[in-house]
Amino acid sequence: MSANAFQFSNNDDDMPSKFADPVTGKLMLAPILDELLADGMISSENHQILTTVRTSGGQADKTALQGIAECNWDNQLSPGSKLNANVLLNWLSAKIDVPVKRVDPLNTDVAAVTSVMSVAYAKRFQIIALEVTPTSVVIGTCEPFDQSWKYELSKVLKKDIVAVLLSSDDINRYLQEFYSVSKSVLGAKKQQNTHAPASGVQNLEQMMELGRSGKLEANDQHVINIVDWLLQYAFEQRASDIHLEPARDQSAVRFRIDGVLHHVYEVPATVMAAITSRIKILGRMDVAEKRRPQDGRIKTRNEEGREVELRLSTMPTAFGEKMVMRVFDPDVLLKKPVELGFTEKEQEVWEGMLKAPHGIILVTGPTGSGKTTTLYTSLQQLATPQVNLCTVEDPIELIVPAFNQMQVQPNIELDFATGIRTLLRQDPDIIMVGEIRDVETAQMAIQAALTGHLVISTLHTNDAPAAITRLLELGIPYYLLRNTLIGVLAQRLVRTLCPNCSITVPVDVDDWNGLVSPVGLEPPQVVQEKGGCQECRDTGYKGRVGLYEIMQMTDSVKRKILPDGDISDLRDQAVKDGMEPLRVSGARKVASGLTTMSEVLRVAPPPMDY
Repeated sequence: MSANAFQFSNNDDDMPSKFADPVTGKLMLAPILDELLADGMISSENHQILTTVRTSGGQADKTALQGIAECNWDNQLSPGSKLNANVLLNWLSAKIDVPVKRVDPLNTDVAAVTSVMSVAYAKRFQIIALEVTPTSVVIGTCEPFDQSWKYELSKVLKKDIVAVLLSSDDINRYLQEFYSVSKSVLGAKKQQNTHAPASGVQNLEQMMELGRSGKLEANDQHVINIVDWLLQYAFEQRASDIHLEPARDQSAVRFRIDGVLHHVYEVPATVMAAITSRIKILGRMDVAEKRRPQDGRIKTRNEEGREVELRLSTMPTAFGEKMVMRVFDPDVLLKKPVELGFTEKEQEVWEGMLKAPHGIILVTGPTGSGKTTTLYTSLQQLATPQVNLCTVEDPIELIVPAFNQMQVQPNIELDFATGIRTLLRQDPDIIMVGEIRDVETAQMAIQAALTGHLVISTLHTNDAPAAITRLLELGIPYYLLRNTLIGVLAQRLVRTLCPNCSITVPVDVDDWNGLVSPVGLEPPQVVQEKGGCQECRDTGYKGRVGLYEIMQMTDSVKRKILPDGDISDLRDQAVKDGMEPLRVSGARKVASGLTTMSEVLRVAPPPMDY
């Protein structure tokens, strides 16, 4: 890049003077309003209103675009939409040929961008560094013609300055977010004054630096600030898991969002050790014990004031303790049935199975497929005052007052099988078994179903028919399965399209037909495909929804349950009796515009030999 990299590529030499004050370089309200009116984006009445406010001295402490955005006017060119900050930024970008920057905090090197300038300098000029390369720095600004800082910064950094547009609100938000956490990390690093891991941390490649013996305490204010920011940021980003991963020098923080891990931040190894210790204190875990895995819990509140529970798990690694925090938001685990993603027909079948007076219902799928959410939502419906609903879980995912929940504790020989025996003496109506892992648990669950109880449990299988095979392999007699099994629900979670940026494309008929085999569904004319915007961090997806495969135990399906039966015959019969495979369920979500074919193919297992 040349030394003039910060100059804009618009060829109209009069454009800066058209929108900006010739002395200060600040955007002026009057010419922007005139241009918006000329483009038909605002009405003459709105133009007059804000011009009057400006004349009377209002809006003095706001940027021109900020003042217009706060009016919440309708966009005259797009009925139903508003002239918000994003619309105005994109309009200005087209006028002056300066790009709008989408900021994804998860993909921003916070340590690098905050080292470019001090927070005081950034606030003074309302700018923020967004990206740093060996030769250039990308700077976000809400005043693109204010030249006062560009030459100075370019000279100090000895790098080209690339200016991009960013709203004033976003600048203030990221200044607070980036600099507060960076300040705490730097403060914590200075506090301990060492590059070596904190004492007591197991590190197979520990490097000793002579003359350094500082130690960072978990109760240090800097560490407390980092942990507070980390948890609130995870809640804001809708993270389901927080990973703290130690390394010799720079340790990583990662969030799992909509089933995919994102790199969030890096901190020095000693700071990470202090963060882990702080969280262990909050979770009432043994801070001194770093050699053995531990489990704990934290209950806290998010920014909206809702209670959120975190399940903690530590694991000793070569560079210290790795910690994973699983976030259990009651609003996620206890949804309304319609929010799970069932079609009307699927919901009717599922609720019909739950109304059975006795028998066994299985929910199958891998870890992270939404089984817990489905179970808790369904049990919440069943847990009426007239019913004694008991669970045995490992671990208890979420404390629900309507349930009687028991925790498996192998250290005192309280396993699933023992737990079911105990529950059978507690006069239960409905029993939920966290997971059928072995033959003894399977036998006790079958026994409970035979004695007049409704039993709901989970298995780890690829699809619904495979649950029958798994139980037969565990040694459950086929005739007991015929008499007790009500049905099997297999499920997966697919990411849903971001409503702000999805685009319409023609459907690929060949891909569609491959997706819906063996159940033929007519392809739609068009489908939605992912785009990318700031709301979804340029992934094109926001949120998840369930895909379901429900196998009912019809008489014809029961006849296929044999000691040496073929699973293909069982699967084929289940499809004939109305079971739709997971990919067909996904195709229906694609047709309704909720997700994409590629996402369904990524998550749902390939079609079997039906």
